[in-house]
Amino acid sequence: MKKLRIVYLGTPDFAVPSLQILLDNGYDIPAVITSPDKPGGRLGVQMSAVKKFAMERGLTVMQPEKLKNPAFLEELRSLKADLQIVVAFRMLPEVVWNMPPLGTMNLHASLLPKYRGAAPINWAIINGEIETGLTTFLLKHEIDTGDLLFQERVSIGENETAGELHDRMMQQGAQLVLKSVQAIERGDMHPLPQKETEVTHAPKIFTETCKINFDQPVAKVHNFIRGLSPYPGAWTQLDGKTLKILRCVKETGFKTLPTHGSAEKPPPGEFFTDGRNFLKISTADGFIQVLELQLEGKKRINIRDFLNGYRL
Repeated sequence: MKKLRIVYLGTPDFAVPSLQILLDNGYDIPAVITSPDKPGGRLGVQMSAVKKFAMERGLTVMQPEKLKNPAFLEELRSLKADLQIVVAFRMLPEVVWNMPPLGTMNLHASLLPKYRGAAPINWAIINGEIETGLTTFLLKHEIDTGDLLFQERVSIGENETAGELHDRMMQQGAQLVLKSVQAIERGDMHPLPQKETEVTHAPKIFTETCKINFDQPVAKVHNFIRGLSPYPGAWTQLDGKTLKILRCVKETGFKTLPTHGSAEKPPPGEFFTDGRNFLKISTADGFIQVLELQLEGKKRINIRDFLNGYRL
Protein backbone atom coordinates (compact mmCIF):
# COMPACT_ATOMS: atom_id res chain seq x y z
CA MET A 1 0.00 0.00 0.00
CA LYS A 2 1.30 3.43 -0.92
CA LYS A 3 1.97 5.52 2.18
CA LEU A 4 -0.10 8.65 2.74
CA ARG A 5 1.33 12.02 1.75
CA ILE A 6 1.14 14.19 4.88
CA VAL A 7 1.77 17.88 5.53
CA TYR A 8 2.72 18.33 9.19
CA LEU A 9 1.97 21.45 11.25
CA GLY A 10 3.54 22.01 14.68
CA THR A 11 5.84 24.25 16.67
CA PRO A 12 7.07 23.24 20.19
CA ASP A 13 8.88 20.21 21.63
CA PHE A 14 5.54 18.44 22.14
CA ALA A 15 5.13 18.18 18.35
CA VAL A 16 8.55 16.65 17.57
CA PRO A 17 8.01 12.95 18.53
CA SER A 18 4.83 12.74 16.41
CA LEU A 19 6.70 14.05 13.37
CA GLN A 20 9.57 11.67 14.03
CA ILE A 21 7.37 8.59 14.31
CA LEU A 22 5.69 9.38 10.98
CA LEU A 23 9.05 9.71 9.26
CA ASP A 24 10.40 6.56 10.90
CA ASN A 25 7.38 4.64 9.60
CA GLY A 26 7.92 5.71 6.02
CA TYR A 27 5.27 8.38 5.55
CA ASP A 28 5.87 10.96 2.83
CA ILE A 29 6.18 14.41 4.46
CA PRO A 30 6.55 16.92 1.59
CA ALA A 31 6.63 19.89 3.96
CA VAL A 32 6.50 20.92 7.60
CA ILE A 33 4.71 24.13 8.59
CA THR A 34 5.83 25.86 11.76
CA SER A 35 5.86 29.31 13.36
CA PRO A 36 8.16 32.07 12.06
CA ASP A 37 11.54 32.50 13.75
CA LYS A 38 11.70 34.88 16.72
CA PRO A 39 14.47 37.35 17.60
CA GLY A 40 17.05 36.10 20.11
CA GLY A 41 19.15 33.02 20.63
CA ARG A 42 22.76 32.24 19.82
CA LEU A 43 22.37 32.93 16.08
CA GLY A 44 20.25 36.03 16.51
CA VAL A 45 17.07 34.08 15.81
CA GLN A 46 15.15 31.49 17.78
CA MET A 47 13.81 28.60 15.70
CA SER A 48 10.97 26.36 16.81
CA ALA A 49 11.76 22.84 18.01
CA VAL A 50 9.88 21.43 15.03
CA LYS A 51 11.92 23.52 12.57
CA LYS A 52 15.20 22.38 14.10
CA PHE A 53 14.18 18.73 13.85
CA ALA A 54 12.78 19.11 10.33
CA MET A 55 16.00 20.70 9.12
CA GLU A 56 18.05 17.88 10.65
CA ARG A 57 15.93 15.40 8.66
CA GLY A 58 16.21 17.42 5.44
CA LEU A 59 12.53 18.35 5.22
CA THR A 60 11.08 21.40 3.49
CA VAL A 61 10.03 23.98 6.10
CA MET A 62 7.35 26.63 5.55
CA GLN A 63 6.88 29.52 8.00
CA PRO A 64 3.95 31.68 6.90
CA GLU A 65 3.22 34.86 8.82
CA LYS A 66 -0.42 34.68 7.69
CA LEU A 67 -2.16 31.42 6.93
CA LYS A 68 -4.56 33.07 4.46
CA ASN A 69 -1.74 34.54 2.35
CA PRO A 70 -2.54 33.62 -1.30
CA ALA A 71 1.07 32.69 -2.11
CA PHE A 72 1.22 30.33 0.90
CA LEU A 73 -2.13 28.74 0.02
CA GLU A 74 -0.99 28.14 -3.56
CA GLU A 75 2.22 26.52 -2.35
CA LEU A 76 0.25 24.37 0.11
CA ARG A 77 -2.11 23.19 -2.66
CA SER A 78 0.85 22.31 -4.87
CA LEU A 79 2.02 19.77 -2.26
CA LYS A 80 -1.06 17.63 -2.99
CA ALA A 81 -1.24 16.20 0.52
CA ASP A 82 -3.68 13.40 1.30
CA LEU A 83 -3.86 14.44 4.95
CA GLN A 84 -2.67 17.21 7.25
CA ILE A 85 -1.68 16.61 10.86
CA VAL A 86 -1.63 19.33 13.50
CA VAL A 87 0.17 18.99 16.83
CA ALA A 88 0.51 22.13 19.00
CA PHE A 89 0.06 24.74 16.28
CA ARG A 90 -2.09 27.82 15.98
CA MET A 91 -5.74 27.88 14.89
CA LEU A 92 -6.19 27.13 11.19
CA PRO A 93 -8.59 28.87 8.80
CA GLU A 94 -11.04 26.61 6.99
CA VAL A 95 -9.29 27.17 3.67
CA VAL A 96 -6.27 25.36 5.19
CA TRP A 97 -7.81 22.58 7.27
CA ASN A 98 -10.35 21.66 4.62
CA MET A 99 -7.80 21.43 1.79
CA PRO A 100 -6.66 17.75 1.77
CA PRO A 101 -9.13 15.07 0.62
CA LEU A 102 -8.79 13.22 3.95
CA GLY A 103 -9.03 16.45 5.97
CA THR A 104 -6.85 17.55 8.89
CA MET A 105 -6.23 15.57 12.08
CA ASN A 106 -5.25 17.12 15.39
CA LEU A 107 -3.64 15.65 18.53
CA HIS A 108 -4.90 17.25 21.76
CA ALA A 109 -3.55 16.63 25.26
CA SER A 110 -6.81 15.87 27.04
CA LEU A 111 -9.81 13.57 26.86
CA LEU A 112 -11.96 15.84 24.72
CA PRO A 113 -14.41 17.43 25.20
CA LYS A 114 -12.76 18.00 28.59
CA TYR A 115 -10.13 20.73 28.70
CA ARG A 116 -10.61 22.33 25.32
CA GLY A 117 -8.10 25.13 24.86
CA ALA A 118 -4.45 26.12 24.99
CA ALA A 119 -3.32 24.65 28.34
CA PRO A 120 -5.00 21.27 28.97
CA ILE A 121 -2.06 19.68 30.81
CA ASN A 122 -1.71 22.61 33.22
CA TRP A 123 -5.39 22.87 34.06
CA ALA A 124 -5.85 19.14 34.60
CA ILE A 125 -3.21 19.26 37.34
CA ILE A 126 -4.36 22.60 38.78
CA ASN A 127 -7.86 21.15 39.12
CA GLY A 128 -6.55 18.10 40.96
CA GLU A 129 -7.37 15.50 38.32
CA ILE A 130 -5.83 12.07 38.83
CA GLU A 131 -6.29 11.17 35.17
CA THR A 132 -6.20 12.94 31.83
CA GLY A 133 -5.57 11.67 28.32
CA LEU A 134 -4.83 12.19 24.65
CA THR A 135 -7.25 12.60 21.77
CA THR A 136 -6.96 12.56 18.00
CA PHE A 137 -9.81 14.22 16.14
CA LEU A 138 -10.73 15.75 12.78
CA LEU A 139 -10.63 19.53 12.65
CA LYS A 140 -13.63 21.68 11.98
CA HIS A 141 -14.27 25.39 12.38
CA GLU A 142 -14.63 25.81 16.17
CA ILE A 143 -11.43 25.05 18.07
CA ASP A 144 -11.12 21.54 19.60
CA THR A 145 -14.67 20.58 18.59
CA GLY A 146 -14.18 18.08 15.75
CA ASP A 147 -15.27 14.44 15.66
CA LEU A 148 -13.17 12.08 17.80
CA LEU A 149 -10.98 9.36 16.31
CA PHE A 150 -9.02 7.75 19.17
CA GLN A 151 -8.46 8.45 22.87
CA GLU A 152 -5.98 7.12 25.40
CA ARG A 153 -6.12 7.63 29.17
CA VAL A 154 -3.07 8.88 31.09
CA SER A 155 -2.73 8.77 34.89
CA ILE A 156 -1.38 11.78 36.82
CA GLY A 157 1.00 11.19 39.74
CA GLU A 158 0.28 12.79 43.12
CA ASN A 159 3.35 15.04 42.95
CA GLU A 160 3.81 15.07 39.16
CA THR A 161 4.44 18.47 37.60
CA ALA A 162 3.04 19.79 34.33
CA GLY A 163 6.50 19.49 32.79
CA GLU A 164 6.85 15.84 33.74
CA LEU A 165 3.36 14.99 32.51
CA HIS A 166 4.02 16.92 29.28
CA ASP A 167 7.12 14.83 28.57
CA ARG A 168 5.27 11.55 29.14
CA MET A 169 2.30 12.62 27.04
CA MET A 170 4.32 13.82 24.06
CA GLN A 171 5.78 10.33 23.69
CA GLN A 172 2.43 8.58 24.16
CA GLY A 173 0.86 11.13 21.83
CA ALA A 174 3.24 10.15 19.04
CA GLN A 175 2.07 6.53 19.33
CA LEU A 176 -1.55 7.66 19.16
CA VAL A 177 -0.85 9.79 16.07
CA LEU A 178 0.69 6.77 14.33
CA LYS A 179 -2.25 4.54 15.33
CA SER A 180 -4.70 7.14 13.99
CA VAL A 181 -2.87 7.64 10.69
CA GLN A 182 -2.71 3.89 10.12
CA ALA A 183 -6.47 3.64 10.72
CA ILE A 184 -7.15 6.49 8.30
CA GLU A 185 -4.89 4.80 5.76
CA ARG A 186 -6.86 1.54 6.05
CA GLY A 187 -10.19 3.35 5.92
CA ASP A 188 -10.86 1.90 9.37
CA MET A 189 -12.00 4.93 11.35
CA HIS A 190 -15.33 5.71 12.93
CA PRO A 191 -15.45 9.39 13.97
CA LEU A 192 -17.74 10.18 16.90
CA PRO A 193 -19.16 13.61 17.75
CA GLN A 194 -18.12 15.19 21.03
CA LYS A 195 -20.66 15.42 23.84
CA GLU A 196 -21.26 19.13 24.34
CA THR A 197 -22.76 18.48 27.78
CA GLU A 198 -19.31 17.34 29.03
CA VAL A 199 -17.26 20.34 27.82
CA THR A 200 -14.70 21.97 30.12
CA HIS A 201 -12.11 24.57 29.17
CA ALA A 202 -8.35 25.09 29.53
CA PRO A 203 -7.64 28.72 28.65
CA LYS A 204 -4.19 30.15 28.06
CA ILE A 205 -2.24 30.90 31.24
CA PHE A 206 -0.59 34.28 31.84
CA THR A 207 2.21 35.08 34.29
CA GLU A 208 0.14 37.62 36.20
CA THR A 209 -2.47 34.98 37.08
CA CYS A 210 0.15 32.63 38.55
CA LYS A 211 0.42 34.30 41.98
CA ILE A 212 -0.09 31.75 44.76
CA ASN A 213 -3.04 32.25 47.10
CA PHE A 214 -1.98 30.67 50.41
CA ASP A 215 -5.44 31.31 51.91
CA GLN A 216 -6.59 28.13 50.16
CA PRO A 217 -6.36 24.52 51.41
CA VAL A 218 -2.93 22.94 51.05
CA ALA A 219 -4.12 20.48 48.40
CA LYS A 220 -5.23 23.32 46.12
CA VAL A 221 -1.99 25.25 46.63
CA HIS A 222 0.04 22.11 45.92
CA ASN A 223 -1.90 21.41 42.70
CA PHE A 224 -1.56 25.03 41.59
CA ILE A 225 2.22 24.96 42.04
CA ARG A 226 2.84 21.67 40.23
CA GLY A 227 0.34 22.58 37.50
CA LEU A 228 2.44 25.63 36.61
CA SER A 229 5.87 24.00 36.90
CA PRO A 230 8.27 24.58 35.28
CA TYR A 231 6.61 27.23 33.13
CA PRO A 232 5.39 29.88 33.68
CA GLY A 233 5.87 29.03 37.36
CA ALA A 234 3.65 29.74 40.38
CA TRP A 235 5.06 32.65 42.34
CA THR A 236 4.97 34.58 45.59
CA GLN A 237 7.06 37.38 47.08
CA LEU A 238 10.19 37.11 49.24
CA ASP A 239 11.92 40.27 50.43
CA GLY A 240 10.32 42.24 47.62
CA LYS A 241 11.45 39.79 44.92
CA THR A 242 9.47 37.28 42.88
CA LEU A 243 9.98 33.73 44.14
CA LYS A 244 8.82 30.89 41.89
CA ILE A 245 8.10 27.60 43.63
CA LEU A 246 8.73 24.79 41.16
CA ARG A 247 8.47 21.65 43.27
CA CYS A 248 6.92 20.97 46.66
CA VAL A 249 5.11 18.41 48.76
CA LYS A 250 2.08 19.03 50.95
CA GLU A 251 1.62 18.56 54.70
CA THR A 252 -1.95 18.60 55.97
CA GLY A 253 -2.45 19.96 59.48
CA PHE A 254 0.00 21.71 61.80
CA LYS A 255 1.56 18.81 63.68
CA THR A 256 4.98 19.68 62.27
CA LEU A 257 4.56 23.38 63.06
CA PRO A 258 7.97 24.91 63.77
CA THR A 259 8.33 27.15 66.81
CA HIS A 260 5.86 30.00 66.37
CA GLY A 261 5.52 31.75 69.69
CA SER A 262 2.23 30.94 71.36
CA ALA A 263 0.21 30.68 68.18
CA GLU A 264 -1.30 27.30 67.40
CA LYS A 265 -2.01 28.10 63.79
CA PRO A 266 0.06 30.54 61.71
CA PRO A 267 -1.53 32.93 59.22
CA PRO A 268 -1.49 31.71 55.60
CA GLY A 269 1.63 32.64 53.63
CA GLU A 270 4.10 32.65 56.54
CA PHE A 271 7.58 31.21 55.94
CA PHE A 272 9.22 28.72 58.32
CA THR A 273 12.74 27.33 58.03
CA ASP A 274 15.56 25.82 60.06
CA GLY A 275 17.98 27.72 57.83
CA ARG A 276 19.56 24.54 56.49
CA ASN A 277 17.22 21.78 55.36
CA PHE A 278 13.65 22.88 54.95
CA LEU A 279 11.43 25.79 53.96
CA LYS A 280 7.73 25.55 54.68
CA ILE A 281 4.96 28.02 53.86
CA SER A 282 1.66 27.92 55.73
CA THR A 283 -1.71 27.55 53.98
CA ALA A 284 -5.28 27.50 55.28
CA ASP A 285 -4.92 23.99 56.66
CA GLY A 286 -1.27 22.97 56.52
CA PHE A 287 2.05 23.62 54.81
CA ILE A 288 3.68 23.24 51.46
CA GLN A 289 7.28 22.17 51.87
CA VAL A 290 9.40 23.70 49.12
CA LEU A 291 11.82 21.37 47.33
CA GLU A 292 12.88 23.49 44.33
CA LEU A 293 12.54 27.19 43.67
CA GLN A 294 13.80 30.10 41.60
CA LEU A 295 14.39 33.57 42.99
CA GLU A 296 14.04 36.52 40.64
CA GLY A 297 17.21 36.92 38.57
CA LYS A 298 18.62 33.55 39.71
CA LYS A 299 18.67 29.98 38.41
CA ARG A 300 16.42 27.12 39.49
CA ILE A 301 17.87 25.54 42.65
CA ASN A 302 17.06 22.91 45.27
CA ILE A 303 16.08 24.06 48.74
CA ARG A 304 19.28 23.09 50.57
CA ASP A 305 21.49 24.97 48.12
CA PHE A 306 19.15 27.95 48.35
CA LEU A 307 19.20 28.05 52.16
CA ASN A 308 22.97 27.62 52.15
CA GLY A 309 23.34 30.93 50.29
CA TYR A 310 20.30 32.95 51.39
CA ARG A 311 19.43 34.12 54.90
CA LEU A 312 15.69 34.36 55.54
